[in-house]
Formats: sequence, C-alpha cells, structure tokens
Amino acid sequence: MRQITAGGSPLRVTYPAASARLTQMSSAEAVDLNADLGESFGTWRLGDDEAMLDLITSANVACGFHAGDALTLQRTCAAAADRGVVVGAQVSYRDLAGFGRRYIAMDPTELRADILYQLGALEGMCRVADTRVRYVKPHGALYHAVHEDEDQARALIDAVVTYDADLPIMGLPGAVSLQLAEQAGLRVITEAFADRGYTPEGRLVPRGQDGALLHDPDEVAERMVRLATEGVVTDTDGGEVEIHAQSICTHGDSPGAVEMARAVSRALDEAGVRVRSFVPFVEEDR
Repeated sequence: MRQITAGGSPLRVTYPAASARLTQMSSAEAVDLNADLGESFGTWRLGDDEAMLDLITSANVACGFHAGDALTLQRTCAAAADRGVVVGAQVSYRDLAGFGRRYIAMDPTELRADILYQLGALEGMCRVADTRVRYVKPHGALYHAVHEDEDQARALIDAVVTYDADLPIMGLPGAVSLQLAEQAGLRVITEAFADRGYTPEGRLVPRGQDGALLHDPDEVAERMVRLATEGVVTDTDGGEVEIHAQSICTHGDSPGAVEMARAVSRALDEAGVRVRSFVPFVEEDR
C-alpha cells in the first residue's frame, strides 16, 4: 500500500506489482487516430460523430461533465461498437457551461471521486452497447492541468488505478500524469494533435493565440505524415520539434473536422503508415 499526499489530503492506493511499461508502436509502421465525440447535448449538436466514426480507430467519448447528455453518450458508445471503434473515457472537470476548458483548483480527493463517477457512468453505456471503456484521456483544462500539476495528476492516476489498473492513460509526451502512470504500473499512450500548432518547446499553442488552430486539411495531413514517419512537426517559429506520438487526435468540434480526419487518414495510408487502434496492441502485451 502506498500513501500519496496530494493537496494536503492523503490518497491511499494499492499499485500493481508489475513494472511500468511504455507501449511501443513503431511510428513508421502504425498510428492510432482518435477524436473527441459524444459532445452534443439535447437538441444542440456538435460535430459529425457518425462520419468521424468511419475514419478513426479510437473515440474519446465525453462522460457528461463537460458535454454529452445520457442519450447522446449511449448512442455514441453504440455507434462506436457497431463500427469496431475503441471507446475511451474522456474525463473532465464538472464544467458544462465552459465545455471543460476552464481550470478548477479542485481538492484532489474530490477530483478523484469525480473521475471515478465519470468512468462508471460511461462504462454503463458501454456495457449495454456490448463494449467497454478501454482507455482514459482527460479533456480540456484537466488535460493541461495534469501535464504539470502533480496533485491533480496524482488524483487522476489514483482514480484509474482504483477503478481498473489495466486501462491505459493518454496524454502529451512529457506530461506529469504519464510519468506518474508509468510509476504506478499503468500503460501510457502519447498523442499529438493534428489541428493544433506547437511551440518550440513542444507544447500546444494556447487557444486564442495566433497559430493555435490549423485549418488546411492538406497542410495538416502533410504534418501528420512527417510526425508519423519522422517524429517531428514544424513549430510556430518555423523550426522542427520532436513529437513522438502513438496516437493522433483531430478535434471533433473543429471546423472541417471530418475533411481533416479524412485527409490525414488518406495521407498516412499513401505513406505506408497503417492506421490502427493502440488498444489491441496494448492488451496483447499484458
């Protein structure tokens, strides 16, 4: 039993004895394509989930805290299962009004409980669709918080280990959450963003700043081929930054998201890079 102190409150969790392993997928051979889905709410529609599910291999499905009502989540999980697309839980802060993109200085114990709640909710929708949650990816502000906030990152990892220690964690290369996940014996999946700009330090350009969002499908496709085959992308200063990623994300709510995902998938195929989900590969390694 290891005791983790986070934000002054001890979190107690038993970590698996197995040593941490970073899943290795050769960038020259295969890459996963993922997208954020299930983010509509009631009569309000966001993105074209049906079309995206025909292109991606892993779906980051909202869990109701930043987006997605119960029926939307149920239908999204069912549609993913019908197409053989892997479902991941996209957990977030409880922030419907801000779409989960506002940082919340939560007590780690409370954050842990919120993440467990979301995992259980999406698992129920997966169960009735004859599938299950296969990985975890934080959303929005939480995604960026766990990149460097150790207390919140520990809350995330503790929740996943407590819920199901076989679930991989997805995040940006170098994130504190991924480092802690490896220490806890969880598998980690690194990702890159097709439609986002990168700083010379390898971080995403903050939304609202020039260069944060990319819109040209051909440019994005070319960038992702270089990422998959060479492990580099052009940064905002015109230089090259190393980004070693096993999965590529196209935001489902971005303008032209479907066209962009289609262009990336086609370009990868033409470059001889196989598009496949990382999950079966990870599970074979257990």
